[in-house]
Amino acid sequence: MRLKKAFVSGLFAMILAGLIVAGDGLAEWGNPPFPSYGSGPVEVRIYSDYFCSPCRATEPAMEPILKDLLKKNAIRLTLVDAPFHPLTSLYARYFLYAIKENNDVDHAFRVRNILIQASTDKSITTKEQIEAIFKGKWIPYAVFDAKSAFDGYNLLLKEDNIKATPTCVIIKSGQKKTFVGGPDIVNALKSLQ
Repeated sequence: MRLKKAFVSGLFAMILAGLIVAGDGLAEWGNPPFPSYGSGPVEVRIYSDYFCSPCRATEPAMEPILKDLLKKNAIRLTLVDAPFHPLTSLYARYFLYAIKENNDVDHAFRVRNILIQASTDKSITTKEQIEAIFKGKWIPYAVFDAKSAFDGYNLLLKEDNIKATPTCVIIKSGQKKTFVGGPDIVNALKSLQ
């Protein structure tokens, strides 16, 4: 799915305007103002959208590779929800709310998988419906002002010039490489193992 840079910026402005303001922010996550995992020498940024069919197909293939790389302390991983679908900001907000309560990488992947599954049901379009899913799956969450996280995501989207999902950016030894599409991303991640 290709989008122009101006559209992405405009879409983020609309998303940020509609954010719920409650509770505290992500200050304890530090810099960046959103969760990232691992402290390895290679930076990996995964850009995906819950409503992107190729993303939904790629995430299960990436997950064990990413977990292995994190276990080996080979990477620093950032998962960025790219708002290419009108409902992505809602789902991304609830991802952040859930990991605010439990910022473990296994929990993050579990929540992502639940949200990916929910996105296949075109009738799940409200916060109440997502909250009911979280309650049924025993997913704790904390509502807070996620503006700083979305601002951080917006900066990464611009910095990496993201126009499609799924996209993976790998920064290794000062060299940045971008991979688009499931098979290329999986192969790039495997090469880091």
